[in-house]
Amino acid sequence: MTTNHDDHTDTTGGSAPQTITIGGDLSVGRIGFGAMQLTGKQVWGEYPDRPAAINLLRTAVDAGVTFIDTADVYGPHTNETLIREALHPYPEHLVIATKGGFVRGGFDYSTLGAVGNPNYLRQAAHTSARRLGVERIDLYYLHSGRATDAPFEEQVATLAALREEGVIRHIGLSNVTLDQLRAAQAIAPIAAVTAHYNVAVRTGADLLRAAEESGAVFSPWHPVRFDEAGETEKITAVLTPIAHRHGATNQQIALAWHLHSSPASLPIPGTTSPAHLADNLAAAGIALTAEEVAAITALAPEA
Repeated sequence: MTTNHDDHTDTTGGSAPQTITIGGDLSVGRIGFGAMQLTGKQVWGEYPDRPAAINLLRTAVDAGVTFIDTADVYGPHTNETLIREALHPYPEHLVIATKGGFVRGGFDYSTLGAVGNPNYLRQAAHTSARRLGVERIDLYYLHSGRATDAPFEEQVATLAALREEGVIRHIGLSNVTLDQLRAAQAIAPIAAVTAHYNVAVRTGADLLRAAEESGAVFSPWHPVRFDEAGETEKITAVLTPIAHRHGATNQQIALAWHLHSSPASLPIPGTTSPAHLADNLAAAGIALTAEEVAAITALAPEA
């Protein structure tokens, strides 16, 4: 067990647990902040309004966000340095996760590639720590299981060595298969997993179940999206009356569903809007009934 979930799945209609613990020792709020959007167009370069981005990050922390997710490829590098400029020295309660293993050769997404070379991964972790201004990274993800220049197990072993050396505190995995997760767990404790999972798309359902079983946290991609499966009308027909009953938006209900449907879920919605940020955080206080949770869960197959 690498992570203690602070409660079981809510089935009583009460509020979902408000905190979750990463790796057994890092307690954070159930709704984090994904910083990827605070970059240039197509996640390339600097965010065009740097003062606004700095203000948003500070607003997020002031509003109670205790978990921020970034990656070295966001920019590349600009997202990490932005977070440092906005928030360093960091509040004691703030946990920052970053990732390494992707490289980006230009503005076009076709230049994105995965690298698993152990020396590259070591360099990536050390330089992320420098950009963030930390001695040890709280949670460091292998950003992809798709690299072919080194065996996957060797890549995980590299992160395990960095953990032993004190460069990173906990290991996470992104863009991996269930088999890769299990292989990694045989090498080192895996504290977190990310995958595509929301009210419309359940691609990461097997990874979510595995995270629950092992005690890892699960950060779903696109947590508030419901227009990805070509069935937006059907999904909206279920979400809208639930949202009306709670005086909420459909996006807030979609986010609250994550918190109620799994004790392992740690969604990290991103935004560039202070108002949207406030809406996201308010979703943690929505108490869905067991029937409402079941109706939303039934919208897509858990496969």
